[in-house]
Amino acid sequence: MKILVVGGGGREHATVKSLAKEGRQLFCAPGNAGIANLATCVDIKTNDVEGIVKFAVENEIDLAVVSQDEPLVLGMVDALQAAGIRAFGPNKAAAIIEGSKAFSKDLMKKYNIPTAAYEKFTEVEPAIAYLQAQNSYPAVIKASGLALGKGVIIAENFEDAKEAVIEMLEGGKFGESGSEIVIEEFLTGTEVSVLAFTDGKCVKPMISSKDHKRAFDDDKGLNTGGMGVIAPNPVYTKEVEAEAFEKIFIPTMNAMNAEGRTFKGVLYFGLIVTEQGPKVIEYNCRLGDPEAQVCLSLLETDLLEIMNAVIDGTLENVEFSNKEGGAIVVMMCSGGYPEAYAKGKEITGLKEDGQNDSFHYIFHSGTAFKDGKYVSNGGRVLGFVCLGDDVKDAQDKVYAAIDQVAFENSFYRHDIGGKR
Repeated sequence: MKILVVGGGGREHATVKSLAKEGRQLFCAPGNAGIANLATCVDIKTNDVEGIVKFAVENEIDLAVVSQDEPLVLGMVDALQAAGIRAFGPNKAAAIIEGSKAFSKDLMKKYNIPTAAYEKFTEVEPAIAYLQAQNSYPAVIKASGLALGKGVIIAENFEDAKEAVIEMLEGGKFGESGSEIVIEEFLTGTEVSVLAFTDGKCVKPMISSKDHKRAFDDDKGLNTGGMGVIAPNPVYTKEVEAEAFEKIFIPTMNAMNAEGRTFKGVLYFGLIVTEQGPKVIEYNCRLGDPEAQVCLSLLETDLLEIMNAVIDGTLENVEFSNKEGGAIVVMMCSGGYPEAYAKGKEITGLKEDGQNDSFHYIFHSGTAFKDGKYVSNGGRVLGFVCLGDDVKDAQDKVYAAIDQVAFENSFYRHDIGGKR
């Protein structure tokens, strides 16, 4: 069976590893140096819809897995299906749930799905007037479109909020993605990530997790794409899960069906557990990264079986099972991330296969292989995953070993999962 995974980061490495079983020939576009040990990497950009479709047709791909937000929003799944290629991921109509924060907020308002109060703006003056009228800080200012996980500003005061509004709407900080913004109330509570498969008929979540977005220890520094994750999330109790199913998961699936935008794929629920119960911070239309690195490491059910069931509308028949205990991933990043950083730094401590035996697995997010050596090739470079009897055990394991691997100016957070 020939399988193509579209993407080139840690999420795709985790996906490829989960799909890598006997009798399956794997391709990844564009992939990275770590993925190259499991799949044939193909030099096609993730947003090259025509190029991906052409490759899939010419190589008689049996299943294409589109795992990044941009190609999903561009309609890559639609294009693949139109060419006769079986594809996993939401179509363009459904991917808007991440492609437009304005759409997702309006959807939640229309169908009474709990979320933060908000308003949408395309002009500076009304947005600033709204901030003055609300006079509530912190305030959350979001670019409505895709912004590589960086389009959210948490402003601590009016001046910071005003600056964020002007930078997005007039300064073009996030390009077209910031031509419309959403201003939200700041919710207090504990965040939970839930990655759930849905075929439009039922919702089946993977194990809950907790991401750590800020660049530095003690939640200091800028927001990033994610500096590390633990699973399961301790605040996501059976009671919280039951409420999330009743008020968020099933209503969201039904709302998308009612809008004629049936969602088939992975729906990422970014939740916050407040005193009033769980509420939605954001939706994503694909596996989260680095959440996928721990959730897929704990998943025992064959990922291909799940993906096929989602496509065929038979997800209800699939039994999910996870490994016992807990898991953690700690991201090692290039100095300067999430802003400017250097590439091409030699990574020491990896074997020929890009691994190190002290870890359950090392997922490559931004690496290349040059002159017989692994080198850094992105902001987030490596994800170190350890499993344990519980999260604390996994945490102890990863931090006892992580300094065996390094590159010039690399850094990581020392408190993923809490202070030790």
